[in-house]
Amino acid sequence: MSTDPAQLARILAALDPLPVTAKRMFGEYAIYLDGRLPAFITDGVLGVKVTSVADPALTPDLLGPIYAGSKDYWRIPDRLLADTAWLQELVMATTAVIDPPKPRRPPSER
Repeated sequence: MSTDPAQLARILAALDPLPVTAKRMFGEYAIYLDGRLPAFITDGVLGVKVTSVADPALTPDLLGPIYAGSKDYWRIPDRLLADTAWLQELVMATTAVIDPPKPRRPPSER
């Protein structure tokens, strides 16, 4: 099952007013903030990268792969999506500890 537009809109609304962007990737969505990728939306569920960020609401039962063969992510359930202030803080804190993307190498001349 893939993410439908209503699910995407609901998750992006929960992250508003953060300046996040969603880019379609492999049939699902990557969530970017400040040029970094703190989360994905797969099968209508927000998956936040596991980092050093700790919170009592992030319990072991929320850990799991976001697709077959992926690393574990925090799979954020609807009850936590509803707490938009908490969710925004989690995404901002996660983004802050993620390394920035490496600069792209200029294309080589042939």
